[in-house]
Amino acid sequence: MDTMVFINLPVDDLERSKAFYEALGYSINPAFTDDTAACVVVSDTIFVMVLTKPKFAEFTDKTIADPSSIEVINSLSAPSKDDVRRVVDAAVAAGGTEDRPETDLGFMYQRSFTDPDGHRWEYVWMDPQAAQDGPPAE
Repeated sequence: MDTMVFINLPVDDLERSKAFYEALGYSINPAFTDDTAACVVVSDTIFVMVLTKPKFAEFTDKTIADPSSIEVINSLSAPSKDDVRRVVDAAVAAGGTEDRPETDLGFMYQRSFTDPDGHRWEYVWMDPQAAQDGPPAE
């Protein structure tokens, strides 16, 4: 079995979060969704659990971080530059904010956004040959 990734995020408005991630083209798994949490299916092995803050707090004794500061950047690969553009443009149209200028190094293309709760996401396309060999020498 492949390793599965579950990213758990505290959110202010569960319905808004579900709608946001569905607007990016992801689905919600109803088997792991209720009025306190939703399972966003990114791929067969990547899932984003969006949890109300009270539900999220059940999993930790620590203070929930304020997303206006940064603790983590969630970065996902995309199969093409056009897919990076599609996802980030959809995120902005659905209420997210593009938070950095695009990076286009030829062999790698990247854009990033924050979701409506302030969590940062980066989408990256990398030329398959560069991913195997490493970036070109300068």
